[in-house]
Amino acid sequence: MPDTTSAAPRGRKRLVSGPGLLLVWLYGVMVVGALSRSAYQISTEFDRAPLAYSLSGAAALVYAFITYSLVRGGETARRAALVCCAAELAGVLAVGTWTLVRPEAFPDATVWSDFGMGYLFIPVILPITGMLWLRAKR
Repeated sequence: MPDTTSAAPRGRKRLVSGPGLLLVWLYGVMVVGALSRSAYQISTEFDRAPLAYSLSGAAALVYAFITYSLVRGGETARRAALVCCAAELAGVLAVGTWTLVRPEAFPDATVWSDFGMGYLFIPVILPITGMLWLRAKR
């Protein structure tokens, strides 16, 4: 009898195999990091840096959606994750540039500040890696 426990539902191509599993794990870690950071900062010191904390919360939502899409699998989820990875990269580049050009606009860091330097540049590397992986799984 074939093992069906790890197979994707009928009609859905698995995106979480091989290096894709590492990608999902890294996105999951980023969800926890960004969500816990933003939830704490928004609930305790929102008035100090509302833009920075809101951007960290938005980053957490983007990471969560991409993680869900990768785990779900299928062509629609792959395309949605690809669009979100592109939007994530645009956000990282925009916020990273903004924090370098106008640091006074950010009294506290976001997940994407300085291109994700506080997170070992994972925020700028992850969407590029994700887009490459998702294109290969086409």
